[in-house]
Amino acid sequence: MARFFHDEDYYYDRGMRENPPAIRALYLVIIGILFAFSKVYWRWRVERAEELLPTDDTGSVIISNHTSMGEVVATVCHIVRTGRRVRPIMKSEFNKNPVVKWFFARVGGIPVERGTSDMKALRRAQHALQRGEDVLIYPEGTRIRSDDQPVEIHGGFALIAQMAKAPVVPLAVCGFRDVTPPGAHIMRPVKTWIRCGERLSLSDAPAELKRRERLQWLEDESVRRMYEVRDALREEHPGRR
Repeated sequence: MARFFHDEDYYYDRGMRENPPAIRALYLVIIGILFAFSKVYWRWRVERAEELLPTDDTGSVIISNHTSMGEVVATVCHIVRTGRRVRPIMKSEFNKNPVVKWFFARVGGIPVERGTSDMKALRRAQHALQRGEDVLIYPEGTRIRSDDQPVEIHGGFALIAQMAKAPVVPLAVCGFRDVTPPGAHIMRPVKTWIRCGERLSLSDAPAELKRRERLQWLEDESVRRMYEVRDALREEHPGRR
């Protein structure tokens, strides 16, 4: 029972399947509740979900555009329902709230100090991937609530993929911004979509590129594919964001 209240580093540095039984049970109960709620309320489904399935014992670096917390819930629930475990990378500011800090550590979150070379977070993500856990990253860094909002892509996910010899799976969502539109304080029941793009890795980079250039290519191409999928979803569902 003491480990139920263990410090957060205990959870950041170990595999999710190695957590105490009480924590694992709590996690699966929460996932079950959120899966049922989100499926009914937002009617999401994951298209081209086979891209998320592993081809070896290493996990995948999953990147996605970010419009609301709804897509985080749906994406994590989908992955866990396939029998895998996923660790979302979260901004360290969340840890200012002790309740949020306690909760996120136990559901797999890995905090990162944005704007710094946070090698501790990079190593934690690397080790998670090598254990076969997936790592979920939102390179936009924050929720993009309108198309007029400036977007700054936060790099680093290609380095994590290289360190763990893991593939990158670009993923995009559509419709989740409408869950809580501007001025609304209550989530709305809306239909939403999630679609995976084709996975890629450093081996797909042009052979003539140098090491640093190959990393940049992987980052740029992954983000390009993420937005390509997002734009295709928007085109198929006019007016939805």
